[in-house]
Amino acid sequence: MTAIYTHKEKTIPVHIPLDEAALHGDLQVPDNPRGLVIFVHGSGSSRFSPRNRRLAKDLNQYGLATLLLDLLSNEERRIDAETMQFRFDIPLLASRSTLVASWVEKHPELGRLPIGLFGASTGAAAALNTAATMGSRIRAVVSRGGRPDLAAEHLREVKAPTLLIVGGADHTVLELNQKAMERMQCVTRLHIVPGATHLFEERGALQEVTNAAAEWFVDAFTQRRQQAAS
Repeated sequence: MTAIYTHKEKTIPVHIPLDEAALHGDLQVPDNPRGLVIFVHGSGSSRFSPRNRRLAKDLNQYGLATLLLDLLSNEERRIDAETMQFRFDIPLLASRSTLVASWVEKHPELGRLPIGLFGASTGAAAALNTAATMGSRIRAVVSRGGRPDLAAEHLREVKAPTLLIVGGADHTVLELNQKAMERMQCVTRLHIVPGATHLFEERGALQEVTNAAAEWFVDAFTQRRQQAAS
């Protein structure tokens, strides 16, 4: 890959090797990034989701680099579109998000940045599994309308500060998040967006998600830099 910090206001395509296939992503790096946020979506979403792309663009305004990517290969996405075979396969999605985070760590330019995971729906469970596996190498996790309960056996192993964002009108998911939070032993906070449903389509709801997530990541990454400097 060419030097990414010379690409201003551009999206850089990323291809991460995967056996005989590859995972495809879109990387955006602002000037002097505070850290890198990897999007871990689920339930049939993709890096082309207008909602994910808006969130990524807004996070860039906070000085956060973002990596939007598909955790399934092109062939797997084709199969999943017909059968929904992979979108609820948490171990598979978690193995892919761990692969991506490890790839970032080894990258000559990205490797110096603290890493955060931004999971949504079933992708939130995958993100938490990765955080449990990688320990302190993951500096923060944010779940948006996620299903942390699907990472049940790994919740106690998560060390990264975790923010759970749920719509106030998304009653079932809210209850599942509350129960999952009781099992977690890391720094955890539940942020309820009043009146919002599962996709945060209500006026101002997605912006509140952005603000809460950005502040969480920035705080965690700032603490990382302070620890490194001390």
